[in-house]
Amino acid sequence: MTVHYNKKEMKERRRQLRANMTYCEKLVWIYLRKRQMEERFLRQYSVDSYVIDFYCSKLKLAIEIDGDIHEIEEQKEYDTDRQSYLENFGINFIRIKNEELLGNPNKAFDKIEKEITRLKNKNKL
Repeated sequence: MTVHYNKKEMKERRRQLRANMTYCEKLVWIYLRKRQMEERFLRQYSVDSYVIDFYCSKLKLAIEIDGDIHEIEEQKEYDTDRQSYLENFGINFIRIKNEELLGNPNKAFDKIEKEITRLKNKNKL
């Protein structure tokens, strides 16, 4: 059986990313951790060679925080290919730009809450 999630060879990379989180990632982590959202989120979770900023396995929900680098055309193409690949595993995505978090964090958090509610209701059907 092929392992796709949190491969051992990605462990050090995940550890480095957790140790070097951006300010916006830290802000979201404070909001998500300790099940404040009633769902368990993990930070820097990997699927094959890709690392997701925040992931809830129960809902198959990925939250990505996009900084300025994500505006570069090559990075946009990479992000599109990466997201498409991960969506093949049934993973849903929320992308939040740094500007959204810094401008109005409550609006960004509301976006997360609405997606969690939507996925919970979808799973009940």
